[in-house]
Amino acid sequence: MPLASPGSLMFLAAALLWPPATRRWALLPLAMAYGWAWTQGGIEPAALAWPALLVLAAVLARPALAPAARGAGHTLFLILAVLLFLHWLPGFHNTLVIPRAALTPDAVPFAMYLNLDKPLVAFWVVLMAAPAMAGASARATLMAALAACAGAIVVCLGGGLALGVVGWAPKWPDSGWLWLLNNALLVTLAEEALFRGYVQERLARCWRDRAWGATAALLIAAVLFGLAHYAGGWQWMLLAGVAGVAYGLAYRHGGLAAAVLAHLGLNAAHYALFTYPMRAALQ
Repeated sequence: MPLASPGSLMFLAAALLWPPATRRWALLPLAMAYGWAWTQGGIEPAALAWPALLVLAAVLARPALAPAARGAGHTLFLILAVLLFLHWLPGFHNTLVIPRAALTPDAVPFAMYLNLDKPLVAFWVVLMAAPAMAGASARATLMAALAACAGAIVVCLGGGLALGVVGWAPKWPDSGWLWLLNNALLVTLAEEALFRGYVQERLARCWRDRAWGATAALLIAAVLFGLAHYAGGWQWMLLAGVAGVAYGLAYRHGGLAAAVLAHLGLNAAHYALFTYPMRAALQ
């Protein structure tokens, strides 16, 4: 992917979401990325309807409005989030940046697209729902991320070896740095924003007066995260659900940054050291 491309602006927009001082400016490079993609055929006019509906969802979901309006806003957001994650909304032509190929002889062929649709979910959650972006301190955030990442690597990748869905396959393709940048700034941020920053956070708030509330919220978000990996079969749904528990714990103790770092660490270990995305024998 060339440095001068809509993707570079998407990366910049996502990076600006993190520091509080720059967060409100994140929509500027996002809008510029969309404008640039328009000139290159990456989006059609129909695609502009979905950010507009996300804005409507944000307006309706404001705490000052009546419960019925807030409910409508959150329902609209959830419908759009699911459809954006599944790439089912028309108007987007996401750019293929890593051509389809098997990274190792035993692997299912892998391709990577620069998504213009799915990352919109992260922008809505961070700017509208305002989840905790970090823990009580930088040390707390980092420790939560490291503990969750280490646990997820041992259990999930170890479980993947035991189930036969991955094998030991150390590598670092030439496109690895682009994969890492995209995973860090767009993929893991979007997924953790939805499942931890929105689902887990909102359920925990709803059940904050219940002794079991925080745990139930974490587990429900983890189960939904596992179900979102249905395309990989029951093995990946199981492993993703377990990983979701680790990310949920990271979020509880270190905010969204810890969850994203834990998720990125597991994904990077999977990509660099094991069959990626999975063994072809399972297909």
